[in-house]
Amino acid sequence: MDKKDIYEHLAKIYLDASSKRKKKAKRYPRFKKFFFIGTAFIFGLAIFLFFSLNKNKLNAEIALILQPDVVKINFNFNPAKKEIYSVNLNQLDLTRFKTIGFNVKKANYKDNIHLRIEFMSTFKEKSEIYLKNIADKWQEYKISFSDFKKISDWSNMITLSFGIEEWNVKEKKGIVYIDNIRFLR
Repeated sequence: MDKKDIYEHLAKIYLDASSKRKKKAKRYPRFKKFFFIGTAFIFGLAIFLFFSLNKNKLNAEIALILQPDVVKINFNFNPAKKEIYSVNLNQLDLTRFKTIGFNVKKANYKDNIHLRIEFMSTFKEKSEIYLKNIADKWQEYKISFSDFKKISDWSNMITLSFGIEEWNVKEKKGIVYIDNIRFLR
């Protein structure tokens, strides 16, 4: 065998082997294309469903939190006539908010307690609402600012007060807890 025959033989082996590889590579091009398109479609559908089903959770609440800790109103009406917890709002502009939200519970399940919520503005406008029959388990309340009828301008608010009055409780001693006080849009 001379050099020319060896080169031709090697070229034939090399070219045949490379053409077989090309044939194998071209064997499943449609499968790969459909696999990638299908994967992209399923991934896109999963993202769409996640955002559409969690739309309420993603846009849940835009809030201004006033008191991150639990407030404890410990009342004893032997010497006093009412117990009040006040938050100084420092002329806070509440025009961009629509409701107040908070959680409340009482310590004694037998007691019948009515909670007074009061706003006061710099213009000396006062308005209050009573929550009747506070539960002994955490209960969330959301009260619209429109329910506070006597306040016309929410741009300069001075105080927010939570109060318990002697004539609005059954027992003369008790505890009321208030948590997560916030203003909601």
